[in-house]
Amino acid sequence: MKRLGPDDDPDRLYTVTGGRSRAADDLNLDLVTLIVSECDPAPGMQSEHARILSMCRHPMAVVEVSAELRMPVSVVRILLSDLLDSGKVTARHPRPVTAAHLPDTDLLKEVLDALHRL
Repeated sequence: MKRLGPDDDPDRLYTVTGGRSRAADDLNLDLVTLIVSECDPAPGMQSEHARILSMCRHPMAVVEVSAELRMPVSVVRILLSDLLDSGKVTARHPRPVTAAHLPDTDLLKEVLDALHRL
């Protein structure tokens, strides 16, 4: 009989998040929000928090953190909210795209036509 590993245990995610199923409502962490560590991991810190701090020494997107930890994004958002609340990480939200920053539609059509002619 195969022994369950830490990734196979259904109770693991419940334990990792302390029983929470959602991050704080005021946090808006989308998949491309960049996370940056503001400190090094401390002794006695939850292992997932320590891994996030180590990984995010350089900016890393929420979705990349999720993939690296092999955990659902919803769980990673909860862990990140803990670190944000304590000031151990900062979040760099993407800038909203405005119509002024979008390329001209006519130019895009010309590029598409030129690509079709290749």
